[in-house]
Amino acid sequence: MAPIDATLLTDPGCPWAYSAIPALRVLDWRYGDQISWRLVMIGLTEDASQYEARGYTPEGNLIGNLEFRDRFGMPFSLIAKGRIAATGRGCRAVVAARLADPGSEWRALRALQLANFTTPLVLDDDASVLAALRGVDGVDAAAIAASLGSPEVEEAYQRDRAEARTAGGSPAAMQDKTAMTDGPVRFTAPSVVLEREGMRLVAGGWQSVDAYDVLVANIDPSLRRMGPPRSVESLLARYPEGLVTREVAALMTGGNDEIDETTVETALLVLVAAGRARRLPLGQSALWTAA
Repeated sequence: MAPIDATLLTDPGCPWAYSAIPALRVLDWRYGDQISWRLVMIGLTEDASQYEARGYTPEGNLIGNLEFRDRFGMPFSLIAKGRIAATGRGCRAVVAARLADPGSEWRALRALQLANFTTPLVLDDDASVLAALRGVDGVDAAAIAASLGSPEVEEAYQRDRAEARTAGGSPAAMQDKTAMTDGPVRFTAPSVVLEREGMRLVAGGWQSVDAYDVLVANIDPSLRRMGPPRSVESLLARYPEGLVTREVAALMTGGNDEIDETTVETALLVLVAAGRARRLPLGQSALWTAA
């Protein structure tokens, strides 16, 4: 059968979306090309004043990051940024990557998320966007930064924003997983929509990997479903761009078992000591790659 069509509606500035990366990574491992993914940028804010009007401050965001770190385990820097930033410019960079080289938008999104939550860079500054994307495989950072104001990028970005603001009456709305921050009812980040042959299932906002897995199983119980890998080393070979500790731990977890970061980190450190892996400190955690 044709792959399940999946749409991820997200934003590089959302800590909920950032914290859902391990669950989405597990879906990729379990089902691979049986799910065909598409990325839609929500565009949470166009100007930092929108956040400031809601009472957001650098100090408040820092406390929020601490809570997200302790609850979900993704890497976070605990140094307050110099100011509050909007997310629209970062979203445009992801869209620009998609237009320049379809598929590279996923790498651009990941780079911007890691930069946003583990460095002082801000998403509404072109120099920061350029710095975050520089060196990302298959992404021409300079070309993307130069195209952020182009009509083509703006048109495509506005299409994304419009699609993200069609959540009224959806299952996400029933679960109170939507927002009305700028008019129309929009999906919150990250929302996942799964579709095949007239069936449409919605996982609005942040969800556990088990919630995603149940939806996939109900669309097609005949799919091949991979169990956890045999070793952490095989994961580093499968994902050459690197994985953070929480991602590796989530991928090594079977069924509804609890995630065990300590055991996984020990196995990764053994690989580093043997010269078969590299560890790059990232916030309170690390990014691991094959050596």
